[in-house]
Amino acid sequence: MPVETQHIVKSFDEELQKLRQTVAQMGGLVEAQLQAAVDALVKRDADAAAKVVREDSRIDELEQQLGNLVIRLLALRQPMAVDLRQIVSALKISSDLERIGDYAANVAKRAIALSQQPMVRPVHAIPRMARLVQQIIKDVLDSYVEQDAVKAVAAWQRDEEVDEMYTSLFRELLTYMMEDQRNIGPSIHLLFIAKNIERMGDHATNVAEDVHFLVHGRPLDQARPKGDQTSFTVVPTAPAVGAEPI
Repeated sequence: MPVETQHIVKSFDEELQKLRQTVAQMGGLVEAQLQAAVDALVKRDADAAAKVVREDSRIDELEQQLGNLVIRLLALRQPMAVDLRQIVSALKISSDLERIGDYAANVAKRAIALSQQPMVRPVHAIPRMARLVQQIIKDVLDSYVEQDAVKAVAAWQRDEEVDEMYTSLFRELLTYMMEDQRNIGPSIHLLFIAKNIERMGDHATNVAEDVHFLVHGRPLDQARPKGDQTSFTVVPTAPAVGAEPI
């Protein structure tokens, strides 16, 4: 249920609306940046990837604008209760969106490097993972606009799927590198790309938690679901040349 309020001073409502619009604009840019970065990776298009890197500054500028607006609102309006939650949540969400934008730029930088190397087999798994994260980002942004905590929590729970996909890709890339040392360079780039996308999912869950706080005025009291098992993955080592089998 929306928690918007009407104020005697009309300009206060307009400033709060501007805050929400800026968050939504940042979210739209972040979604577009992720899509463009992955497209550049799949198409091996270094020019398109370089454009993604350049356009990251647009997200940074919006975050700065939103920060300035927050400072103004806190200084002049002295908000309380729901209004204060609106302002604090917008500031926290903008920070997470800015980080997602940075990760999209990192993916694009790796895509530039990969465009200059032979194609590696596990690239096909990256777009699937990115589509899931993009959908989660879209859902949490929709939940923010609609102030729908139920939708936010549903998106929050899907992050476990992202972790599981990352774990699967991690293991596949390890196997691929062990098969042929020539695969190590490009596979490492793909590992970093996959990790960046997984981290985007983590920041999207932060946004979902902020929406829950905005609507209900209390933190989400569930443990964050995690499916990343890469910390427990054992990498088998080949025996030394000439060594007798045990």
